Amino acid sequence: METTPEMLLHFPCGVAMKNRFMLAPMTNTQSFEDGRLSDDEYHWLTMRAKGQFGLVMTCASHVQEIGKGFPGQLGIFSDQHITGHQRLSAGIKAHGSLAVIQLHHAGMRSPAELIGQAPVCPSDSGKHGARGLSLQEVQQLRDDFIKAALRAKESGYDGVEVHGAHGYILTQFLSSKINHRTDEYGGGLTNRARLLFEIVNGIRTACGHEFLLGVRLSPERFGMDLLEVKEVCQRLIDEGQIDFLDISLWDCFKLPHEEQFQDKSLLAHFADLDFKQVLWTVAGKIQTGKQVREILDAGVDFVSIGRSGILHHDFPLKVMEDADFTPTDTPVSKAYLRQEGLGEKFIKYMQRWEGFVG
Repeated sequence: METTPEMLLHFPCGVAMKNRFMLAPMTNTQSFEDGRLSDDEYHWLTMRAKGQFGLVMTCASHVQEIGKGFPGQLGIFSDQHITGHQRLSAGIKAHGSLAVIQLHHAGMRSPAELIGQAPVCPSDSGKHGARGLSLQEVQQLRDDFIKAALRAKESGYDGVEVHGAHGYILTQFLSSKINHRTDEYGGGLTNRARLLFEIVNGIRTACGHEFLLGVRLSPERFGMDLLEVKEVCQRLIDEGQIDFLDISLWDCFKLPHEEQFQDKSLLAHFADLDFKQVLWTVAGKIQTGKQVREILDAGVDFVSIGRSGILHHDFPLKVMEDADFTPTDTPVSKAYLRQEGLGEKFIKYMQRWEGFVG
């Protein structure tokens, strides 16, 4: 049977998604510096739910205060954040969308000037001015991811995504180039992946089997090895604790960086996995209705939309009404972005994207 964008989707935990469109988790710098939700962030996300994204994911939300990765980041490291998250999850779910929060820690990518101290890393990194975590701190980090998931559940979210991609702290643990630990969290892949699996298993135990649980991974950059990332993915699937994998490819249509793997696209490498009951999504330059169809036809269960979701809060509706829909050309005006629900800080952040804001 052909997969179409408007088809209902069922996750292993029993949760249903009304269509195949997920709003990708996007940095937007528009909440308060103490991690509390702002009206601008609430408006940006609930407007996407109104625009019929089947799953609306928050920006990366840090689980420890020292894990902050960017100004104005939405936090979930304290109970003081719960009230805002209750408002946000309710606002998203009011439109029939699934509300999911992405759990994050920037690790060595936390700017020292933002956190007021040296950032942390699996092991010392002179290049990044980061200090290695003690064993006790690694265990605390694991526990804080799990506590954040419990806060998310208390806040009314349908689920969480564990951010293991883009060079942030769980990537740093997975990377043999960054992680030089000599204890049970360093060395071979089993040890380097230990923290990720302890977090996943801990969240599942703490939050129950009806709570939506996903993991985001990226197969390239930051010392990632394609075969190792595929091995971690298959193990996550085989152990049966997660509902979905979110593979961030940067570009869903490109070949791998490594020449020995260029016999097929990066997307095709992941399509080779035996997903069993676990669903999967990909992100990376899926911008038009035609590209949505191409990705779904490749066997992906749902698409993660970033850029086109900024340009059109109702991108899912537009594609479901017109299979060949193409987003408006860039650059767009600040007034256009305000109309699409972006606050001033988000608009300023988008000026970093070359040719996006005119």
